Amino acid sequence: MNALINMYGPFFDLHNWATVIESGEDWLVILSLVVMECMLSVDNAVVLAAQTQSLPNKVEQEKSLFYGLFGAYIFRFLVIGVGVYLINFWWIKVFGAAYLFYLFLNHFFFSKNKKVEVPTEPKKENVFEKHLHISRFWQVVISIELMDIVFSIDSVLASLAISSNPVIVLIGGMIGILAMRGIAELIMGLMSKIPELNGMAYFLIMFISVKLFLSIPAIDIEIPNLVFVGVLIGAIIVTLIIHVINNNKAPKSKKKWV
Repeated sequence: MNALINMYGPFFDLHNWATVIESGEDWLVILSLVVMECMLSVDNAVVLAAQTQSLPNKVEQEKSLFYGLFGAYIFRFLVIGVGVYLINFWWIKVFGAAYLFYLFLNHFFFSKNKKVEVPTEPKKENVFEKHLHISRFWQVVISIELMDIVFSIDSVLASLAISSNPVIVLIGGMIGILAMRGIAELIMGLMSKIPELNGMAYFLIMFISVKLFLSIPAIDIEIPNLVFVGVLIGAIIVTLIIHVINNNKAPKSKKKWV
């Protein structure tokens, strides 16, 4: 019981909520978390869109996304609580930092030629329909929930490395999830026109992994949250400059205008 209180107690602390809502610094951190959530969840949005296309009409597609959004919020709440508890152990921080650094290395060095293929036509019947009698609609909802679980682990780990306050992480995550669902098409279009943004996201992941590793007791160096906000703003500016340079170097037929 004490463990549950330690994990989820801060979510029900009204003073904590009031402090976060009234703090301009905390809102800068929340905004940074929203930006990170949106950029890291683009692949999630693509897969979710592909999944919903298997439903027969737009009403069911939108309904499945709504149920998926509701489930994503519940799962995010549960995972943040567990994460807040585990992140206090130094070996969890080392593991988390190593995992985030692996994501950075994987993006820039190991996955250049990988392509994710999403089937365009679902099978007419599968084990869920045949043996468990689950309709296609609920299959899609379950798939959305499972994908949210997989994709949100990275986001929660990165967010907890930026801020240890679960309320800040929860607000940032919820706004980010809603923004990703609502403007996924816009985000994908922007990242298609400025592909360097994808690399920027993983550069930030690398920075977060270093920040998390430095916070272990043996080193005990805490990088302030506002430093991350500054790094994010600087990374956006540098990324746009690199995009303009790359765009000017490219042949006219291949240029991507913002």
